Amino acid sequence: MAAPRTVLLTGAAGGLGTLMRTLLPPYGYDLRLFDMVPVEGEPDAVTADLADQDALRAAVRGVDAIVHLAGISLEAPFADILRSNIEGTHNLYEAARAEGVRRIVFASSNHAVGFTPRPRAGDPLIPLGTPRRPDTFYGLSKAFGEDLAQLYWDRHGLETVSVRIGSCFPEPTSVRMLSVWMSPADGARLFHAALSAPGVGHTVVYGSSANTRVWWDLSSARALGYDPQDDSEGFAARLVAEQGELDESNPDHAHLGGHFCTKPPVWPH
Repeated sequence: MAAPRTVLLTGAAGGLGTLMRTLLPPYGYDLRLFDMVPVEGEPDAVTADLADQDALRAAVRGVDAIVHLAGISLEAPFADILRSNIEGTHNLYEAARAEGVRRIVFASSNHAVGFTPRPRAGDPLIPLGTPRRPDTFYGLSKAFGEDLAQLYWDRHGLETVSVRIGSCFPEPTSVRMLSVWMSPADGARLFHAALSAPGVGHTVVYGSSANTRVWWDLSSARALGYDPQDDSEGFAARLVAEQGELDESNPDHAHLGGHFCTKPPVWPH
């Protein structure tokens, strides 16, 4: 599949969307921006809610692909998650189907499998086929999104790469994040690979850099052509000195999802 040129970026005003607004265009993409709040410095961005199906249809019309980052990105009451992340994602897929869009990159999350025990030294990497064990209603909504993507591939031939994103920030901020961190530059590399790889059907990948302490198997992402260049280990000495190594007896450190499994941060943050 040739790299699509016009890409709808939902959640364009959010943290990850703001990074991708700068990092994706050098790969040759013309971005159409969508968010429920105005996108600073982007007067042509579409300001609408995922519940506005007419606005979604108009935003989707004529694009080659979609990078879907919009939605609640932390824990929230189920009714809010339902409206934004579940119904909103369904509305997006219906708009894409109706307008003939053939490829979506869906921002899933490691929190879809958050109650998976984290690997210890010598353990194998967490495989793609590990059972989904969401740690929050937020994680549950990402598990739903992956199933929705599978349905729309099987029923309608709409391809999706579901990216189980770890933590995409300029620098990792915790010792846990050393294992799941994805640098913004690697995030753009992975999204580009997901947009341009041929014949993805519905493919699920883990999203992180090539971290020395990585917990999960990146092979399905690499199969798309993803070649991560960064490693969190350069930040390790400082973070370990400040926070200590992960503690086997600390419930916050027991599972892949970290403190989302115990005291999840609540939206809005």
